[in-house]
Amino acid sequence: MQRGLQRMSYDENTLKIISNETKDAIAKLDIVTPSIYASIFSQQARKYDLAIEDEISLSTDVIEQQCSSLQKMQEKTSKSAKELSEHTSKAIEAIESKDPESLKTVLHEIKTLKKEIEKLKESVYKDTLTQAYNRKWLHDHYMSGKEELFNTDGTIVIIDLNYFKQINDTYGHIIGDKVLIFITSQLKKVTKDVVRYGGDEFILLFEDQDTALIHKSIDELRERVLTKKLKAHNSEFHVSFSYGLHTFQKDDIFAQILEKADQSMYEDKINIKKRVPGIEV
Repeated sequence: MQRGLQRMSYDENTLKIISNETKDAIAKLDIVTPSIYASIFSQQARKYDLAIEDEISLSTDVIEQQCSSLQKMQEKTSKSAKELSEHTSKAIEAIESKDPESLKTVLHEIKTLKKEIEKLKESVYKDTLTQAYNRKWLHDHYMSGKEELFNTDGTIVIIDLNYFKQINDTYGHIIGDKVLIFITSQLKKVTKDVVRYGGDEFILLFEDQDTALIHKSIDELRERVLTKKLKAHNSEFHVSFSYGLHTFQKDDIFAQILEKADQSMYEDKINIKKRVPGIEV
């Protein structure tokens, strides 16, 4: 069990990503057996250099972590609901008695509770490493129904880091995590709606459908990122990304729009890798 715990503390975020990618992969299959699931999971794990040596212990650790997290969230939700009920009752009493001091006290308590509820919402919608939004936020804010149809018009941009595996192989996962945090901070300069979609994949969302303007903003951002020298131990390196975008209309199918943006991204990746052949300075 101890070996599983050590691996869990180091690769928890990676395991979540691998699990999500495995779910996406098996969703396209008509039949899924345990052996097929295990095979696909192992393939995804190898992409991130994660060797599953003690799968039973590791699975137990993951489940324990998830159950603990869910229990804490449930306790916070229950506490907030109870406090909201109490504050509502106090507010009704203060209004009925027309007591301004009581109303002032209740108002202060409700404002404090609101801040706690906002923190709770962040824990549900934020990626723990980068503080970008997660897939649940993407679904709840931009889609409707199980069919995952867009509920508004806009533009989607998919971002994929170049040579990210090389960064991890050369400098280690801790430096890799710092690169992801750095890239997220840069992406937030062009839009507030930044989603960490996979390991080193991000999605940006814009209400605007002016693709020329969005292209310009992201191209300028990429040039600024390329000029940055990132430090790792006694070395320095550059990081770059590729991107593709596509506009969407209300009721468009998310998967279809994402596939079109993804195709554009791979075309961009071919061109940018001709210009930027690696991560070395």
